[in-house]
Amino acid sequence: MKIRLDKYLADMGLGARSQVKKEIRDGGVTVNGAVTRRPETKIDTEQDEIAFHGEPVAYTEYEYYMLNKPAGVVSASSDRQETTVIDLIGERKRNGLFPIGRLDKDTEGLLIITNNGELAHRLLSPKKHVDKVYFARIKGYVTETDVENFSRGVDIGDEKPTLPAELFICRSDDISEIRLTIREGRFHQVKRMFRAVGKEVVYLKRLRMGDVSLDDGLMPGEYRRLTEEEVERLCSQEKKL
Repeated sequence: MKIRLDKYLADMGLGARSQVKKEIRDGGVTVNGAVTRRPETKIDTEQDEIAFHGEPVAYTEYEYYMLNKPAGVVSASSDRQETTVIDLIGERKRNGLFPIGRLDKDTEGLLIITNNGELAHRLLSPKKHVDKVYFARIKGYVTETDVENFSRGVDIGDEKPTLPAELFICRSDDISEIRLTIREGRFHQVKRMFRAVGKEVVYLKRLRMGDVSLDDGLMPGEYRRLTEEEVERLCSQEKKL
């Protein structure tokens, strides 16, 4: 891919376009070992070697991170008052990162962070029915009747009932523990589904999205880059849908 030198550097988070243009004109940037003072210089992102004040700058078109979202953080790209999931990604190269889908502020677990808008759009399309697996603690006894109701779809007050969901009871007690697989992403869907059967979600954590599962080694608030295999699984998931 060929792009302007100033865009290349700005995309890699080295400053706003106006800032990197000044750095280029001041001689702070080399292309293939030679100082280049023209911001409009065309760069081949796969072949040319760029250095910014002597430090190599490799171009990354797309970034993919797995975040174990902690409670208390909002699933947004920016917010003037709240800490966002993007604020937690400290080593990002690209501007324009965003979460694929949202988790409620009090919900924990798997969140994929990327700048690949096309992939995100296709994975989140209501027509795609991507599996999303959650662990939850529920106030009240969860019963086999709930399992049957969820398997048929639940009326949560929308125009249509939810799609069939797979509810597995880990423990039924005054605080039950369950795993739930849904194939939609409606607003507060898991909480509304349990509310529809007279129960309350008191803890919610997403474990899996499509073919990518939360890394057990990530503590809440920690993240890592997706492996090439995980990225391929995400892209393969999108192609299968």
